[in-house]
Amino acid sequence: MEKGRRKIILSWCMYDWANSAFATTIMAAVLPFFYSSIAGANLSKTTASSYWGYTNTVAMLIVAFSAPILGALADHGGMKKKFLAGFAALGITSTATLVSVGRGEWFLASALYILGMVGFSGGNNFYDSLLPHVAGNEEIDRISSYGYATGYLGGGLLLILNLTMIMKPGFFGIPDSEWGARYSFVAVAIWWAVFSIPIMKNVAEPPVVPIAGESSHPIQASFQRLSLTFHNLRKYREAFKFLVAFWLYNDGIGTIISMAVIFGAEINIAQEHLIGAILAVQFIGIPFSLLFGHLAGKIGPKKAIFLGLGIYTGIAIGGYFIQTALHFWILAILVGFVQGGTQALSRSLFGTMIPKSRSAEFFSFYDVSSKFAGIIGPLVFGLVGQMTGSSRLSVVALVVFFIGGSLILLRVNVKEGRKRAF
Repeated sequence: MEKGRRKIILSWCMYDWANSAFATTIMAAVLPFFYSSIAGANLSKTTASSYWGYTNTVAMLIVAFSAPILGALADHGGMKKKFLAGFAALGITSTATLVSVGRGEWFLASALYILGMVGFSGGNNFYDSLLPHVAGNEEIDRISSYGYATGYLGGGLLLILNLTMIMKPGFFGIPDSEWGARYSFVAVAIWWAVFSIPIMKNVAEPPVVPIAGESSHPIQASFQRLSLTFHNLRKYREAFKFLVAFWLYNDGIGTIISMAVIFGAEINIAQEHLIGAILAVQFIGIPFSLLFGHLAGKIGPKKAIFLGLGIYTGIAIGGYFIQTALHFWILAILVGFVQGGTQALSRSLFGTMIPKSRSAEFFSFYDVSSKFAGIIGPLVFGLVGQMTGSSRLSVVALVVFFIGGSLILLRVNVKEGRKRAF
């Protein structure tokens, strides 16, 4: 691979390195515990868990309904990178502002997290849409997996720093662990901003491919593109079936990511074990994301995804029986085996079944399916927890999403889908 292409691919992957700091520290490890113990100090543990689930639901609703319009608008105007920069800026600013959340201010924490999630998830729409332009079909599984592995490494390294600030605040001259958590939010914002520079600088905006009869007015054109996409879904039936499957099984994956730590806090797993286990997921995820990329080359991405979903089903069942920190660690390690690989191959498989010229529009539907997963999963988690007084049955309920997604994925004809894309 020539030097110029390596630079472009590395620059694309570095955005995963940049924004994975938000995924690890804000979504998964530090903020959920901070929300339960500090921002939600005036709430019961189960209520805090439920409110956290509802907060994720609101954030995903906002992104889900705006993403298709913005994706079509970006394809029409050649603005994938501009939208990426705008959403990243929103996420970075909101994350930094979390430092100001006081004890009992759960509503402010929820509001800032919602804005941060909109920035994170909205930016990912346009980051993902650049993948088919950065990688060819023969290398897309591998490069998508590289992106996830890079993200695991970047998010994991910053989580080590943040964990150290929380557990050893005196080493940094920080008053206590609470302020260590607060400063970790600022660290995420700085990390995200600095490492977003390579993709903005080195990855070119893909060329615009006009659609016949398209309006010159951007908003009107975006709705025309959306209408055409819905009309053409029959032509890309395999991609559409995959979207439905992804919507279901990613519901389970996304809920595990966003709810694991606050569930652990609810059942009194110590903070150092919760954050340590999430940290382990990051570093286990690096080789296993790459391994899944290699495995896809041997057995195909679809079969590799099935393997991941089978393990996730076992994780959801096992979550009901967690009693000790060791149990939490075991399930976290299993998540590390499959999380990055399953998501990386889902992204690359979809990327081979869509037309490149409309990648932002189609990836907005892909990401919308994941956002609707982020709506229903945490909502179910919260409702079951409030109805039963415990979140254990909430975890078991995720099995439905993994099995349902697998059954629909079974019906996807990948060969036909790739043929239709060209």
